[in-house]
Amino acid sequence: MKNTVVVGAQWGDEGKAKITDLLAEKADVIIRYQGGCNAGHTVVANNKTHKFHLIPSGILYKNKICMIGSGTVIHPESFAKEINELIEDGVDVSNLKISPLASITMPYHIEIDGYSEAHSGKGKIGTTKKGIGPTYTDKYARIGLKIQDLYSPEALSEKLDVILPLKNKQLEKVYGLEPYTKECLTALCEQYAQIFKPYVCFEWQDLLREHRNDTILFEGAQGVMLDVDYGTYPFVTSSSPIGGGAATGSGYGPKMIDEVIGVSKAYVTRVGEGPFVTELKDSTGDKIREIGHEFGVTTGRPRRCGWFDAVIMKYAVLVGGLTSIALTKIDVFDSFDEIKVCIAYKDTRDGKIYTSYPTDVYIHKYLEPVYETHAGWGVDITGIKEYDKLPENAKKYLARLEELLECPISIVSVGPDREQTIFKG
Repeated sequence: MKNTVVVGAQWGDEGKAKITDLLAEKADVIIRYQGGCNAGHTVVANNKTHKFHLIPSGILYKNKICMIGSGTVIHPESFAKEINELIEDGVDVSNLKISPLASITMPYHIEIDGYSEAHSGKGKIGTTKKGIGPTYTDKYARIGLKIQDLYSPEALSEKLDVILPLKNKQLEKVYGLEPYTKECLTALCEQYAQIFKPYVCFEWQDLLREHRNDTILFEGAQGVMLDVDYGTYPFVTSSSPIGGGAATGSGYGPKMIDEVIGVSKAYVTRVGEGPFVTELKDSTGDKIREIGHEFGVTTGRPRRCGWFDAVIMKYAVLVGGLTSIALTKIDVFDSFDEIKVCIAYKDTRDGKIYTSYPTDVYIHKYLEPVYETHAGWGVDITGIKEYDKLPENAKKYLARLEELLECPISIVSVGPDREQTIFKG
């Protein structure tokens, strides 16, 4: 296997963890390069379900280096909970490494996130209220705390002297929230230092150099359409899930990346606010949601569901740098007589047809999907392990998607388990 980035090609929740888990078997190092505990990944292995939020799903394999990279933001309490659950499940976490350059989500980030979401009115984003956005805001405002600060009392003290006056003024004057004392935050940081101590890799440069000739797997969270630059702004996450984000969030430069696999469902889902042209608010959408178990791993929220959108996927291939696609949950359509694919958007105001993705999300309320219809296959495909044994209509559907997207489908998932995967030559 070549050095590979796994990215979400839609709005997240596409089944990246399963694909990452499968590819991790052939990798030596797995690096999660962006996002925080707002991500939710589910892996079913040996009939056991594991839920991940921040820790790379490759941790299920022994003798793999799993790193949480510098582009991530880490909420200490959530990290501790996830670690403890894995240990209780008998998972060996001794090879987990954390970059000392990763940012820390503090309690006030979560408070600000919750307040902002509750009082945004029409500007509501639909965040998970995990403090991710405010953590990234402070990172780029250069008033954030990094993991390495926890182990340097002098640096921590000096940073808090800069951060607290600014943050307390913001908390009190803007949000009407309680301020923090330096003593309180210092004590919290001492607790955080103990949580992270077994995993912080201060020798991360030596580690990456040591493994630069090995096989690297870069794991992203969320999806291309949630990218802070290329997504449906402002209804996006606060980091760069695209393939290029792996180079800034992992510690390895772009020359280390050979392939970018974009994970996509055979339909589309979205959690939170924002435009969604193919959304189905009818019994068909309900059917997809129920069969596909489309409820958020992190929040439990029901996901919005819709037909496959080739317009956003062509866009994802371009800006995400995709070299191939892993298509998941095609088995959800086993009982469907007809399957629709959106090939363009039509502007209801003037009839204009869009075959390229319009990035101005404020016109999306005027757009309606232009569909083509495909015949279903009407049989259970969850036990099929070879591409040639798929029903003819399923193969026609896959071939049409490849034609529309001008990108090969390399992996087809026909169920949640590791074994329910077809590697397409």
